[in-house]
Amino acid sequence: MQIKKMIEAAITGAVAAAIEEGALKAAELPSIELEVPPKKEFGDFATNFAMQSAKIFRMNPRKIAEIVVERIDRTRFERIEIAGAGFINFYLKPTVIYDHFRSILDAGDRYGQLPARGNAPIQIEYVSANPTGPLHVGHGRGAAAGSAIVNILRAAGYNVEAEYYINDFGNQMNNLARSVNARYLELLGRTVEFPEDGYHGEDIIDTARRIVARDGDKYLALDEAERLKIFQDLAYVEKLAGLREDLSAFRVEFDTWFSERTLHDEAINSAVETLKSKGAIYEKDGALWLKSTDYGDDKDRVVIRENGQPTYLAADIAYHKNKFERGFGLLINIWGADHHGYIARVKAAMSALGFDPERLKILLLQMVSLYRGGELVKMSKRTGKSITLHELIEEVGIDAARFIFLMRSIDSQLDFDLDLAVKKSSDNPVYYVQYAHARISSIFRQATEVGLELGSKPRLELLTHSTEVDLINKIAGYEEEIDRAAAEYAPQRIAAYCHDVAAAFHSFYRECRIIGVEEPLAEARLALIKVTAHVIRHALGLLGVSAPTSM
Repeated sequence: MQIKKMIEAAITGAVAAAIEEGALKAAELPSIELEVPPKKEFGDFATNFAMQSAKIFRMNPRKIAEIVVERIDRTRFERIEIAGAGFINFYLKPTVIYDHFRSILDAGDRYGQLPARGNAPIQIEYVSANPTGPLHVGHGRGAAAGSAIVNILRAAGYNVEAEYYINDFGNQMNNLARSVNARYLELLGRTVEFPEDGYHGEDIIDTARRIVARDGDKYLALDEAERLKIFQDLAYVEKLAGLREDLSAFRVEFDTWFSERTLHDEAINSAVETLKSKGAIYEKDGALWLKSTDYGDDKDRVVIRENGQPTYLAADIAYHKNKFERGFGLLINIWGADHHGYIARVKAAMSALGFDPERLKILLLQMVSLYRGGELVKMSKRTGKSITLHELIEEVGIDAARFIFLMRSIDSQLDFDLDLAVKKSSDNPVYYVQYAHARISSIFRQATEVGLELGSKPRLELLTHSTEVDLINKIAGYEEEIDRAAAEYAPQRIAAYCHDVAAAFHSFYRECRIIGVEEPLAEARLALIKVTAHVIRHALGLLGVSAPTSM
């Protein structure tokens, strides 16, 4: 059992005993928050439970603390003290820490993988960029976040499926075809007006060049409608393959690639008919409208235009209906922050269809600003001058890009310092963490050279130095950190945890020798750094970042 869970159980057991004895009244208890105090003299863990429950029990917090502490089983505690207005400080017996650490050591590579939860599967849909050009850095942040959340949820014991929704129907695909067509005609010497809504990127010119190189001018003989159809298909295949390649290079893999085209027309018609049968659709001005205001939206929304064509919302309704019908217990979408206003209408549609809208979770992704030399790097996709994900990877590497993307909550603006990302010093957070793992690998190589090996029963009780105990405590909280990161969809917690473990290790390394001390102590310290290396490697793996053995 995790140490924190053991302390929580001790508190709830004491409260239950106090209620049974009449010292406290029966009540629904607040969650028990345990923190590691800033100073060791305040204990190994502390809680403000007494203050949190004062209103519930209608009693002075310090009196509540006294009642609880009096009834706590002391088997695993050196002592328990009440401080200030009612803080409860717990001082663990050393054997508790070492016994728990031994269980972590014995778990080996299994440490960090929580038991399966048995919940209905979760689907996470993210990136889902239009297949009309290369991914830019904003997509990269979403890709890093989505894949990390998938990894963290799986480590926390959830059954998760990752999906990419291919927006391959509608105006964006028509604009892609017209853009390629214009560039194709230009390359063959024709004068043409570039489409107002066309894509100006260099990749469009490259696509047209490849068509000319392969097929020459044979498409000039076709009428424009036929030529556009061919160019749309050719460009679509190429752009989608490029997206897949860039994402795979960025260590992002999807279980399912879902094409929007498959929703037209049967799935959309079916969704609309279902809404009609539930009285959630009405006709006005020749169009079909969803009564979304009945379900919390600020106004009703068109789903089928007066010309009979479905709106984007109609396709999204059919898509999310399809998701729920596939049996997912929870749907998580990662959308750009500019889609904030779209949330209410999709949730309204799910309510109208009879699905619980709380089973649809939308995470909003804020923008990324790139800085070089302290200056903002301007981006403009429409002018073809955006920084693509591929370019970012080439400049700073996959590890730095992913780690820095994941250091901040996705709902906060991210300033990405390109100079810092390539700096080989402790100022660079990913370098700092990776260097800790590489240093541990180096220590093991040195140990092998002098014939020092880690036995099956290291004397962990010899790890009494404050930096050793701090590192043990930090490692002991890893599975709880995974659990919390999963519950909050917060990969930044794992990134921060990685940095904290690396800092604790570097402090240990400065204070405690391994090679050259007495063998039992050296062996215990090897055990400590072995687990440390595993935790760093495992946590970096959740973030999609490598753990090098040399740097």
